[in-house]
Amino acid sequence: MKPLYFVGTSRDDLSAFPEEVKDSTGYALYLAQLGDKHPRAKPLRGFGGAGVLEAVANDDGDTYRTVYAIRLPSAVYVLHAFQKKPTRGITTPQREIALVRERLRLAEAHHSIAFRQERGIR
Repeated sequence: MKPLYFVGTSRDDLSAFPEEVKDSTGYALYLAQLGDKHPRAKPLRGFGGAGVLEAVANDDGDTYRTVYAIRLPSAVYVLHAFQKKPTRGITTPQREIALVRERLRLAEAHHSIAFRQERGIR
């Protein structure tokens, strides 16, 4: 099972979600750690394929999204967790995308340092 890391405020943001949303999201993250994919998780557009996924859950008319990276081979990184405000359809606001990009860079940097020995690099 791959370890799970939270980047930035993603752990605190996720912990503020309603219980049912946390349960659903937790299960999606557990499946990602096992190398599987939750049926309601989908690739986040603009990140080149299925390496960055978005788990979407609804509760009492509100939509919650958790974005996580599975493209790094030795760990799963939770990049962002937020409540989607109904401003413009289903698209993810650009400020949220920018935050995900920034946190993905942090996750990649952490991964390259934390798992250096695993790849035979000293």
